[in-house]
Amino acid sequence: MGKLLGRPWVIGMLVVAVVGVGSGLYWFQPWKLWQDERVDEALPGLVVTPEPEASAPPETDAPSRTPTPTPTPTPTPTSEPGPQTVAGGELISHEHATSGTVKLVRLADGSHVVRLENLDTSNGPDLRVWLTDAPVKEGRAGWHVFDDGAYVSLGKLKGNKGSQNYTLPADVDPADFTSVSIWCDRFDVSFGAAELARGV
Repeated sequence: MGKLLGRPWVIGMLVVAVVGVGSGLYWFQPWKLWQDERVDEALPGLVVTPEPEASAPPETDAPSRTPTPTPTPTPTPTSEPGPQTVAGGELISHEHATSGTVKLVRLADGSHVVRLENLDTSNGPDLRVWLTDAPVKEGRAGWHVFDDGAYVSLGKLKGNKGSQNYTLPADVDPADFTSVSIWCDRFDVSFGAAELARGV
């Protein structure tokens, strides 16, 4: 064994094997398949008004009388509209089992976000949220179509589970796009995707 290790070609093969294993682990990151990352975000622009707390009547030496009920203030309506869903659809599975809802939401200031609700997919290396003009196809035929045409990367997937928001850049017209993909940028494959149906 000692003589074998002393030969340069054996050492070279061992180095190549170690580098190969290390590269494979870096590229595939198989441990992520067993590591879930949950991210739950509220929809931007939704304001939750807390219930007013009932205050106790002040103590007094005067004879007790039935307190006059305090009227509940009526919320003042705002002139700005709230978030509006302009398109949406259900995620279907591609390379990995994927489920959840995708919504294209217009906020009160006119900006848009893609919202993933109740997302459940596999974790993986270099996952992105893509807004694309590609059709959503079932099965293997739909795995690789999303980089064939126009697409916009909205950033890294924040978590493989939960509800999350992804802001569209100001210069992107959402009317130019018809689908959303959970895209693995490292291997050019879709984990799951949804067709955006308008007026949902």
